[in-house]
Amino acid sequence: MNALVKAEFRRLSATRLPLWALLAAVVLGGGMVGAMTLVGPENFDPPAPGLDTEAGVRSVLGMLSFTVFLPAALGTLAMTSEYRHRTATHTFLHAPRRRRVLTAKLVAYGVAGLLYGLVLTGTAAAAFFGGVAVRGVTPGMASGEVLGLLVRPAVAMAVYTLLGVAAGALIRHQVAALAVVVGYLYAGEYLLMMIPGVKLLYPLLPGGATASLTGFSYVADTMAAELATGPVPLLSPVGGALLLAGYALVAAFVAVLVPMRRDVH
Repeated sequence: MNALVKAEFRRLSATRLPLWALLAAVVLGGGMVGAMTLVGPENFDPPAPGLDTEAGVRSVLGMLSFTVFLPAALGTLAMTSEYRHRTATHTFLHAPRRRRVLTAKLVAYGVAGLLYGLVLTGTAAAAFFGGVAVRGVTPGMASGEVLGLLVRPAVAMAVYTLLGVAAGALIRHQVAALAVVVGYLYAGEYLLMMIPGVKLLYPLLPGGATASLTGFSYVADTMAAELATGPVPLLSPVGGALLLAGYALVAAFVAVLVPMRRDVH
């Protein structure tokens, strides 16, 4: 198994995808948070509380929640590329026990997703603390609390990478798989919230679990205000984390089971 995991890491490092992913993580984490910190949430439109308040800090760091779904696309690309370039056939011929091969893929991609998340949130932390230092503002949250808040999206990103791998195993066509994953995660759940009664399911969906874990529910609250409905009740951060862990287990099961029962073309 160790040899298979090492082989998957070598396969990942032999492509440009990890490099582009890490560059995107730096831009999205450090670039976005750094710019918002320097501008200041009090200068947003509409204005938000300043960085000297807890609400202001959360409003800036919470924007990282919009990026947690990107690793799902990366996981989907990594899995569907095996079928697109016909390398899956050679892989399974070399290692006939597909369960071990696919488990090794999940380990490698899960670690890659976590690394992506840590790079993104790490650069976001550096940009945030650098930005408040430049502006001479004392953050409304202690440094330890800020770092704890930033670790949560990183964990979610590892889970979404596994969800992407599962989607790629289930929908082998790369474009179709990306359309389904990106379309659902960035639009599907919010469209469901517009249906009366269905929004009650939102806390149990991946996006709702992520909002519970990160404590950032801006989109859900905005939609509730626009539709003149009550706020969406979310799970506790622990509940959101446990639910995401459950989704990760289901994703791993699907990613292993589905290819085991299919021919590789």
